[in-house]
Amino acid sequence: MKQEVFAPGFRLSVIDVFVLVGGTAAAIVLWMYVWWWGFAPAFALAHFFFFCNVVRIARPLELLWAGVFVVLAGATVAFETPGWLVTALVSLLVTVVVVAVEVRKPSYHGVGWQWINPELPAWWEARVAEKGSG
Repeated sequence: MKQEVFAPGFRLSVIDVFVLVGGTAAAIVLWMYVWWWGFAPAFALAHFFFFCNVVRIARPLELLWAGVFVVLAGATVAFETPGWLVTALVSLLVTVVVVAVEVRKPSYHGVGWQWINPELPAWWEARVAEKGSG
């Protein structure tokens, strides 16, 4: 069994860089045709980078945000309502909520964990011990 490594804080992999560069280039090209064709993927890309690499948010919260954004963006594209401004503002509000929920967890391990969650190393050790005995 693979041993998990305690590595909280910001992370960035080669794959992350390729996804960011490729996604940004695609968003710029799409934006040149129709602004929201570029906005929607750029907005999602920025959020997933923030969620996965900066805050290191749990998957259910990430999926909650994605669901809200997809529903709002889909409705905006299909029915021209609620509109891109409302879609962006509601999505940003959901971003604030899911980040607030995440940083209150004893497992929070994103940027600033030393100040936000100084008990993380003890939580990690207890988790490793629990997995080792189970």
